[in-house]
Amino acid sequence: MYRDKTTAQAFPVCAVRLFTTFRTNKENPQAQPTGCALFAMRKRTDKLEKKQPTAELIEIQAVADDNNKRRGEAAEAAFLARACGLRFAVCKPWGDSERYDLVVGYGKGFWRVQVKARSVYSRSKYQVTTENYRGRTYTREEIDFFVVYIVPENVWYVVPIEIAESQKIMCFNPSSRGKAKYEKYREAWCLLDCSRKARGWKDIPVLCRSKEVGVRCAVCPLGLMGKV
Repeated sequence: MYRDKTTAQAFPVCAVRLFTTFRTNKENPQAQPTGCALFAMRKRTDKLEKKQPTAELIEIQAVADDNNKRRGEAAEAAFLARACGLRFAVCKPWGDSERYDLVVGYGKGFWRVQVKARSVYSRSKYQVTTENYRGRTYTREEIDFFVVYIVPENVWYVVPIEIAESQKIMCFNPSSRGKAKYEKYREAWCLLDCSRKARGWKDIPVLCRSKEVGVRCAVCPLGLMGKV
């Protein structure tokens, strides 16, 4: 199960939850997940209630059985929760014909995002392939960002496609203390809120790319990672 929670000010939707349906058969009487359903509950308002800004928990849950498609859907749900918690506008394309999973709005434009999740830690690294199920790598003509979620660490990497497209396999090590190859993209949500020109030389900024996002990336000039 992947679960992501974020605290934000009051929204008309107070909970979004992803569930599975189940089936059984004679060979395996134990219920198995076969599908997903998404529902949202609106917050009930009371006219007599005092109108005060309150923090409200928004929660998205995703449950996946052991196949690539289900795990991919769970990774998208986790990204949706995290990105919306940072006030990004996120859209899901109709169907699954596009090479990107989601679209993120910024300023006057949009970014096409492909999301991958990894849970297996082997030889001091999390290894993620940049290929789809047909063995094709993603290119800048198809997506703008390759976003990786390291599930056990609850860590995100936001990698521009210009970096990811030249690699068939990318290795991540959150415990490397900034020495690993892709650590400068750790929690780099600010890249989704700035233009390509504002990314900085070799993607290392001189000024904070976006204080509005509220999260510092690994190479933010303002200091350590965390909330701005």
